[in-house]
Amino acid sequence: MELRFIKDYMKDSALRHTLNKLTEETFGFNFETWVTNGYYEGDYIPYSYEENGRLIANVSVNRMEFIQNGQEKHYIQLGTVMTGKEFRNRGYASELIEKVLADYVGKCDGIYLFGNLNALGFYDKMGFSRGMQYQYILKNDARIALQKKARELDKTDCFLPVDPAEQLPKNRYMDAVRHSAANAALEQKNKYGLQMFHTAGMEQVYYSRKLDCYVVMEEQNRTLYLQSVTCTKRIRLEQVLAHIRGEYDRMILGFAPCIEDADLLDAQLYDGKDDYRLFYYGEELERIETEKLFFPVFSHA
Repeated sequence: MELRFIKDYMKDSALRHTLNKLTEETFGFNFETWVTNGYYEGDYIPYSYEENGRLIANVSVNRMEFIQNGQEKHYIQLGTVMTGKEFRNRGYASELIEKVLADYVGKCDGIYLFGNLNALGFYDKMGFSRGMQYQYILKNDARIALQKKARELDKTDCFLPVDPAEQLPKNRYMDAVRHSAANAALEQKNKYGLQMFHTAGMEQVYYSRKLDCYVVMEEQNRTLYLQSVTCTKRIRLEQVLAHIRGEYDRMILGFAPCIEDADLLDAQLYDGKDDYRLFYYGEELERIETEKLFFPVFSHA
């Protein structure tokens, strides 16, 4: 049977179905509702091998536009790297990555991916370098002071959960995501598709009427994970935190704060722990570590 290389076919429902099937088998999710609900905007480009109507291997390109400490960067993030069980160890994934490198090296500012812990040697052999990020944790004295400020505010001015069942608030949130100002040191400009992939259910989205600002946050064991701040204007992180009510003991950011907000937080070198390792191709991406940056959690493909 003939092996066929295909790419950039997300608008082809038949081919997309084959991608969905392999993705379900490998990772337990698919892209169908993301596409049919209008969140896909063309920046996710699968590179695949197909045989007899069945997808057997894939590497997807994600075109990423960032504002990095005030500078525009155009990166490529690789994701959905997978091979069907019976087709593994035949070099298909490495061939697909080589095709991506041939298309994009020299045409972007760098290529990176978040590699599974069981595939680290594979990316080493492909010529990728291992990188580190910095994770930001709210200082204890700042946390206590900001929690006190939040308790003194009218509750209706603080961040309140958005009702997932209401379409109008969701529409407003989606519009804010589309037109969001840069409120992180490494802010994705074309974030709509990926942020809606992660937050379309709206379960952890909160809104402050006073600030006209959205946050996505989740508490686990008295640690508050502030994953994103979405606002159509520049807003200071201190102002946002002063409007978050809750008796959390620790706050971890899912992004790197802007320089003017960094004094509130401790920066800790972060390797991905038990979840992933950052790999990159291109010297420009060395600056993620040297500038103490963190790829926003909702920019992960």
